[in-house]
Amino acid sequence: MAKSKSKISKKPLISPSFKLLLIFLLIPISVTVYSMVFVTWKSMSDLPLVGFLSHKEKNQLQEKLDLQIPEEYIPIYVTAGETYDVPWTLLAAHHRVETRFSSMKTLVSPVGAEGHMQFMPCTFVGWSHPTCSDLGKGEIPKSDKTDPDIIRKYGGYGVDANGDGVADPFNLEDAIYSAANYLSQSGASDGELKKAIFHYNHSEEYVDDILYYYHQYEEISDDLVKEAF
Repeated sequence: MAKSKSKISKKPLISPSFKLLLIFLLIPISVTVYSMVFVTWKSMSDLPLVGFLSHKEKNQLQEKLDLQIPEEYIPIYVTAGETYDVPWTLLAAHHRVETRFSSMKTLVSPVGAEGHMQFMPCTFVGWSHPTCSDLGKGEIPKSDKTDPDIIRKYGGYGVDANGDGVADPFNLEDAIYSAANYLSQSGASDGELKKAIFHYNHSEEYVDDILYYYHQYEEISDDLVKEAF
């Protein structure tokens, strides 16, 4: 019969009295930490950050505008503006005046301007194209109108912004980048906005209309960009 082993009692690592002391010490520390976290969270939640705007508050950003800028277009304006060093708000103003942010029933004007930003075919493809004269409607073959190589050959302003091998005035991204390219080369990148706008459409009334919307958009530019991105 095996001999029974005597039990060896182990001394607790922390005495009950010390545990009690720790509890009393930890309670105020926990309360302090909780209070600090709560105060910090409350302060942050009260900040007027655009990212926390409600749908109603988002609409209020543009409530003074006669026609709101579609939020999904703003990143395209911004990137095109950065690429060609022109204000994105200028591109938005042109889009507003030309086709009411592409909300028109047709994107072809009576004189032949085409697409979201209303380019005359000869301006988009290049005035050195053999069929270009007068107002610039030309008789350019459909395949040539969107061919980046043809556009480069004839010195046009059309841009293949999305990299699909086609420079299409009826593609929103291509059209906005093309407008940015044209405005930039017409003086906008040097700060000569009036000159660039007049080149886009030779009308003083047109210049005034574009500048009217441009200044409106500039007032809320930062908030619109934060919300869109």
